[in-house]
Amino acid sequence: MIEHIKNIDEIFSILKRELKKYRQPVVSREKWDNIVNTPFTTLVSCILSLRTKDEVTEQASYRLLKKYNTPDRLAKAPLEEIESLIYPVGFYKTKAKRLKDISKKLIKEYNGMVPDDFDELLKLKGVGKKTAAIVIVYGHKKPIFIPVDVHVHVIANRLGWVKTKNPDETMEELMRVIPQKYWYDLNNLFVQFGQNICTTVSPWCSRCPIEKYCPKTGVTRRR
Repeated sequence: MIEHIKNIDEIFSILKRELKKYRQPVVSREKWDNIVNTPFTTLVSCILSLRTKDEVTEQASYRLLKKYNTPDRLAKAPLEEIESLIYPVGFYKTKAKRLKDISKKLIKEYNGMVPDDFDELLKLKGVGKKTAAIVIVYGHKKPIFIPVDVHVHVIANRLGWVKTKNPDETMEELMRVIPQKYWYDLNNLFVQFGQNICTTVSPWCSRCPIEKYCPKTGVTRRR
């Protein structure tokens, strides 16, 4: 165990217990609103989630995937209807076109399947490292990466687990120092934690269940 993260067992145990009262992030759920999670639904919801609040992502994903839950169906859907179904997610027009193009590429090059290879996923326009990792971990159920968004990046640095400048660096460093048995849960827990308590700006340290384990690195203002 890396010395500076020696309390990881306690931290994960506490977060799992204390965060049960909050809704799980859309992209990491196994099932939501009667839609069973697949690699494709995970990919779609993750693309919709970029620069969009989770509750908006959930509603837009449900409207779209209730009707078009496979690459074949989505590729044939009218672009204007896709736009209408996912509005008001951020950049909805760009995302609608991107989802349609990705669906066509999946059909043409991957036999309608979402690849479970990190580098192949990055070949899909609009898919970055975070999205690729989420699809593999939560879509394909293969915990061989640690997906990192702004919440995971900020919290990992506040805890002193890493000292990194951006989420891509954080993913690489976390995978180096965190035992693999924690990889599947890390993104899910830290996103919930970051949305509700350890917020990016002015975290709620006064009600943090793991406050005693946190050196609060980089925190200049807190509640």
